Amino acid sequence: MGEIKSLAEKKKNVQSLIESERFKDQVAKALPNMVSGDQFIRTTLSTVYATPKLLECTQESLLGAILVCAQLGLKPELVLGQAYIIPYGNKATFILGYKGMIELARRSGEIKEIYAHVVYANDHFKYILGTENKIEHSPAEGDRGELVKVYGVAKFKSGGLQLEVMSKDEVDAIRARSKAGKSGPWVTDYNEMAKKTVIRRMWKYLPASVDSQLAVAQDEAEDLGYATEFKVTSTTPNATLDDLANELIKTPDDEQKSHGEEELAKEMEMFE
Repeated sequence: MGEIKSLAEKKKNVQSLIESERFKDQVAKALPNMVSGDQFIRTTLSTVYATPKLLECTQESLLGAILVCAQLGLKPELVLGQAYIIPYGNKATFILGYKGMIELARRSGEIKEIYAHVVYANDHFKYILGTENKIEHSPAEGDRGELVKVYGVAKFKSGGLQLEVMSKDEVDAIRARSKAGKSGPWVTDYNEMAKKTVIRRMWKYLPASVDSQLAVAQDEAEDLGYATEFKVTSTTPNATLDDLANELIKTPDDEQKSHGEEELAKEMEMFE
């Protein structure tokens, strides 16, 4: 009974933080115009409730991961696959999904078409390099066999295209180096993660905003266990996400009585 009560209390605490006016205001500032703030908050809460281990994470890391999603205009919804918030120990970590990478690439306005597909052993597949790179892929009917490759294609509005092909062994080598390789979407959505991996490899050749480039770089670094810090440039140019999240979870009671609410207001001015 005590454990159930504790879980209920954690849900209530996290909900109050995410639905607080201070946090919702920061989310609204970070979100692109085409994303509804209220819908984003509802989706985020559903994701957190569906992953109870996120309630065990530090509030700083959880709010920080949510703000990265908001900055990029990607909903952390498992079904959509745009972005994930995954618990690693007591840290909530943002992971960019395959569909999120596709969405970010399309926003540049310079890409006509972008996609990735997995290839199975019984499929017809031919990859031609030369003056005109080309891929031929015809999925087999019936039993397609085991997954053997994954490839990505980006066609530019100005003409030309970018191709990338990876073997399953190459994908698995990256998965093996990932700190999330044995959990999360690598387990539940292997094909999507394989497609994301090949798109990420070709990302440096694609037109994208600074925030998108930073997000992909951070995603790769986090995946491999390197420490990075994505900055919410549109709302907090001089503060990291952990700085902002730390400030957002404070309440007047946390401040020393001598400071009072006036001091707290001064501290918040740096994020406005």
